[in-house]
Amino acid sequence: MKYVGMQTQIRRNNRLSVLLLLMFPLIILGTVYMFFFILGMLGGGYYDSYGNWVSEFDINEVNSEFLAIFPWVVLIVGVWFLIAYKFNTWIIRKSVGARSLERRENPKLYNIVENMCMSCGMDMPMINIVDDPRLNAFASGINKKTYTVTVTTGLLNRLNDAELAGVIGHELTHIRNNDTRLLITSIVFVGIVSTIVSIIFHMIWRVAAFGNNNRNKNGMSVLVIMLVGLICGAIAYFFTAVTRFAISRKREYMADAGGAELCGDPLALANALRTISAAPGLKDCGREEVAQLFIIHPKDMTSGIMSLFNSIFSTHPDTAKRIEILEQF
Repeated sequence: MKYVGMQTQIRRNNRLSVLLLLMFPLIILGTVYMFFFILGMLGGGYYDSYGNWVSEFDINEVNSEFLAIFPWVVLIVGVWFLIAYKFNTWIIRKSVGARSLERRENPKLYNIVENMCMSCGMDMPMINIVDDPRLNAFASGINKKTYTVTVTTGLLNRLNDAELAGVIGHELTHIRNNDTRLLITSIVFVGIVSTIVSIIFHMIWRVAAFGNNNRNKNGMSVLVIMLVGLICGAIAYFFTAVTRFAISRKREYMADAGGAELCGDPLALANALRTISAAPGLKDCGREEVAQLFIIHPKDMTSGIMSLFNSIFSTHPDTAKRIEILEQF
């Protein structure tokens, strides 16, 4: 199976990365502005001489409050993003419990990776291993210093050399296509938004548990704060959904094609996907944004109603379809 369109895929991923970098601050600032706007509409006003509340919306006050907090939002989110982007390798390793694998521990794996890297003219990535008897693998990293291929012990024990080469080829193709850089950018963004949403809902719970229903000096109530929080949550959810769907499922088909070309045996990769899908590992990762890196997402193997739900919102194409395409060559 001839692998074509790698440069097109790289350019597409680079464009998406830039788009995400531009979208994220706009989404955050837009959410902050909406927060002040809604509070201004629902909470703005004053008490008249008779003690009655008189609503009065002042857009200038909303703009003033937004401009006052604008630099702080940019600074906090910018620093947060840089820290998360810098330490993404450490975060991912901790989330899956990975450790570095030395050549003497598994010379066969090192030889497979080295030979494939030499055949396609790319630098050797780091190799990590997860002590998990089930099967899975993924690539991560944003540059040559951090590019990593991670595999489970179950994958090494269950697959033969040809199947293992197919999986490694798949992951190396993700690195070559800059898929990992795009996905890491997405992971950092979604992680920040998710944390902000968690803080908002925690604040809502605190107000609901310990506050009261009396209006404060700005005329706001618990109901108003909850409404604003829900709107912010909806915006964050929309951003997360857009980010997930922006990372096209096509990248997995492209990686399958590249992996099949590198290993020279499409059927070996098809057999590997079939074996992995029967017992996918890293189910205990606990971080959905990291799980989208895996060659097979463990949740895609669920059945019943959840299977339909996951197929709609999954970041991965159907495994059976991937196998079918590989077996056509």
